[in-house]
Amino acid sequence: QVQLVESGGGLVQAGGSLRLFCAASGRTFITYPMAMGWFRQVPGKEREFVAAISRSGGGMDYADSVKGRFTISRDNAKNTVYLQMNSLKPEDTAVYYCASSPTTGLARVYDYWGQGTQVTVSS
Repeated sequence: QVQLVESGGGLVQAGGSLRLFCAASGRTFITYPMAMGWFRQVPGKEREFVAAISRSGGGMDYADSVKGRFTISRDNAKNTVYLQMNSLKPEDTAVYYCASSPTTGLARVYDYWGQGTQVTVSS
């Protein structure tokens, strides 16, 4: 019922910036958009929470490791969620995943996931 497609990943030098996009589709999401989140994962490690945004876009939550550097936002009219990543570090290298939540807030409960987009930060 919900399809999520991430884009915007790539290779960037340390200190640079990238903007990730998550395009959502499906009748359920378009009619009743829910809270959204970004996660990242490195091979051999657990998937890590990065950021979340409420349905309205007024509530946001970030992992301590990205606070002050990453900004999550959304445009419900365009069915799109964004992750602006500034001051990137090599430690940010990972596959980034977009996820939708059955809730409207920041409960960190997610039921649909995108395929991921690779972000690589070089020194």
